[in-house]
Amino acid sequence: MIRVRYFAAAAEAAGVDVEERDEQSLDELRAAVVAEHPALADILPRCAVMVDGVRSDDDRSLADATLIDVLPPFAGG
Repeated sequence: MIRVRYFAAAAEAAGVDVEERDEQSLDELRAAVVAEHPALADILPRCAVMVDGVRSDDDRSLADATLIDVLPPFAGG
């Protein structure tokens, strides 16, 4: 199982801060979380997705992944 952590606006849209997932690729994960949490549809494309601490913009296998962080754009300073 992969632990997915949502932060800030992504957590608000998902309605959860953390969940366990079992999708096998990043594209499958994106589709599944939007299907289960429709409010993520607008924000997820703008989020940085970190797979085990490494930003991942392309589809990739999640076979060995343990942690995914979904980080929306942050503003402020």
